[in-house]
Amino acid sequence: MQFNDFDPARFLLDHWQKEPLLIRSPWREWINPLEPDDLAGLALEEGVESRLVVQGPAGLSLEHGPFREDRFQALGATPWTLLVQAVDQHCPDVAALLESFRFIPSWRIDDVMVSCANDAGGVGAHFDQYDVFLVQGAGRRLWQIGTECDEATPLLPHEDLRLLAQFEASQEWILEAGDILYLPPGLAHNGVAVGDGCMTYSIGFRAPSRSELISRWCDHVLDSQADDIRYGDPGLAVQSNPGEITAAALAELQRLALDKLCDPEGFARWFGQYNTAPKYPEIDWALPHPLTLDEVLAMAAAGIPIARNPASRFAFTRAETGEILLFVDGQCFDCPGTAARFAQDLCAMDNPCLPQELAENGDCAALLLALCNQGSVAFDDED
Repeated sequence: MQFNDFDPARFLLDHWQKEPLLIRSPWREWINPLEPDDLAGLALEEGVESRLVVQGPAGLSLEHGPFREDRFQALGATPWTLLVQAVDQHCPDVAALLESFRFIPSWRIDDVMVSCANDAGGVGAHFDQYDVFLVQGAGRRLWQIGTECDEATPLLPHEDLRLLAQFEASQEWILEAGDILYLPPGLAHNGVAVGDGCMTYSIGFRAPSRSELISRWCDHVLDSQADDIRYGDPGLAVQSNPGEITAAALAELQRLALDKLCDPEGFARWFGQYNTAPKYPEIDWALPHPLTLDEVLAMAAAGIPIARNPASRFAFTRAETGEILLFVDGQCFDCPGTAARFAQDLCAMDNPCLPQELAENGDCAALLLALCNQGSVAFDDED
């Protein structure tokens, strides 16, 4: 599905991380990519992250999946909302939704969470720390937005849900199928289903915090240190007061501490691997029987196209040497020459074209073999 009436450049200039925007069905044709029963079926499976929020006499309660089928049958008319995370990894039609939002860099996209609710179902007034596009898939939902929030905003005492202690709507809209509501980070909002069969696709974006980056980067630097260089002062002179830590000593100590941390190339390589690491690392997509290079070349020569695994994350950076550093599912691949162009195509398209004369290009062939065997791409042989 593609947008018919939407200006990405204007949106980024006027609204991205600035203010909310209601976009009335911008699609050429909107087709709901998933049925409620299929979403409920996913919530029954092990390895699928799912939650159920139920409105009871004492307020909202949260249950975690996987669920039994009779759990849904027992809900009745009680307001409820089923939420399933990363549905794009399990449903190609849901993954296809992301193509319309590629005007945001791919490394920022997290996943597509899908919710289904009966009449009056919702998860309560809250705020998120990331941007989100809320695409109404089927049915209707009332969305209310309030003030900007932060970590100091009071919350209700609740073991499982981060619900706002106070919420006053400043604007509200009813979204119909195909409508989209964009919300920047930190904006209070509340969504309530209007009627049964309400489905919403939440396209969320990754926003690493400063503390997360510092912590993970420092851990990586410490783990990768081959030696432990110590402070030295071979030009030491007699001090007037031995209790003073001199400015020169402090400068050298700080240089020693920051030398490895202030490494742009090292940080780029680490962040690419960190950012593309699988969302669910417990799922192993590697082929049980690895392909050989000859098998890969034979399928390529037969004209069989390749496709990316919807669960895989692809990104690249440009090294100072001119090479492309390709990051796929937490792995880094150094790609020179033709392989660099192939790497960029892999990041740009779900169904990239194979380079011509693949057999004569050892770097491209080796890259394709590695990606196939780790389950990040596959030959799409419908026969």
